[in-house]
Amino acid sequence: MNNNFPIRKLNRLTEYDYSNGGYYFVTICTLGKEHYFGKVEKEIMIKNDFGNIIEKQWLWLHQNYQYVELDYYVVMPNHFHGIIIIDSSLITSDIKIKSLSELIGAFKTTSSKIIHRTGLEVFHWQKSFYDRIIRNEIELLKIRQYIENNPLKWEIEKNNPSNLLM
Repeated sequence: MNNNFPIRKLNRLTEYDYSNGGYYFVTICTLGKEHYFGKVEKEIMIKNDFGNIIEKQWLWLHQNYQYVELDYYVVMPNHFHGIIIIDSSLITSDIKIKSLSELIGAFKTTSSKIIHRTGLEVFHWQKSFYDRIIRNEIELLKIRQYIENNPLKWEIEKNNPSNLLM
């Protein structure tokens, strides 16, 4: 069958159980890469009210799921990077551990609802998200550095629309 739809790469490893304990790096973008969360000035991310909602809802994951720990993260004008740790050793009862997709879905849903309630009904996240299973400590350190340096590199970032005119 000939259609004009692009062939999309699978976002997740098909054989991997994303509710397994581990460290995961995630990137979540706003729909159309619209700037909703604040701005970068002099290499510092200045979050607005919507950016503060995103940060609060990220922290909410740890508060609501006892097996979730959060590591480095950054809210950027049009996207979010974070390291989420699923630690199954923290389970004290027969609680079903949510998969990474379910946890990110909860984050996206709750943050969207709160933002919509503030009156910004046009806000939407992009479908899905990028993830990487962090395999070792060297990779973890590199990803932490990437997250930490994200505001510093905003001026040369491809997702910064002012760079599209160059």
